[in-house]
Formats: sequence, structure tokens, C-alpha cells
Amino acid sequence: MAQEEKERIIIPDENGDEHLFDELFKFTVDETEKSYILLTPVGENEEDEEGETEVFAFRYEDKEDEENDIALFPIETDEEWAIVEEMLNTFTEEEE
Repeated sequence: MAQEEKERIIIPDENGDEHLFDELFKFTVDETEKSYILLTPVGENEEDEEGETEVFAFRYEDKEDEENDIALFPIETDEEWAIVEEMLNTFTEEEE
């Protein structure tokens, strides 16, 4: 079975250094019509001491004028974090 090619995203930090991330998965919440993306860092110690992979979550919107380009926004509310955590837990269970 061929492994699905994952999307890679480059995100600059506050110093302008670029970091490469693998897309874990994307999802959209029907009630709010907001879309979220979960990313994992590429190449940096895939797992920490507890054997857990660091996951970064963002709300995203497709940029209408550019193909395959998205704008990322920080997740700011507890409600959004709860939704993201629930989706991540579901995704993690399916991967095992």
C-alpha cells in the first residue's frame, strides 16, 4: 500500500526563520464553517521524551487569488480548542 503524500507547509516564526511542517489533517466545522489544520514539525525530533509528537493547530482560510495557498490564524477560544482536541483524539485513535 502506497503511503499518501502529505502536504508540506512552510511557516516563518517571529524572527523570520522558516520552519517546515507536515500536514496531519484538515477539517471544517459545519456549524461555524471554520476550517482547521493540524501540523507536525518535519525532521525535528519526531517524538519527545514521552513518545508524543508535537502538534500545532491553526484556523485557516483559502486565499482566493492563489492556488494551494492558505492563510493561517491562531486558535483563540476555548470552544475552538475543545473541537480541535476532540478531532485530534479521534484521528489518533484511528491511526493506532
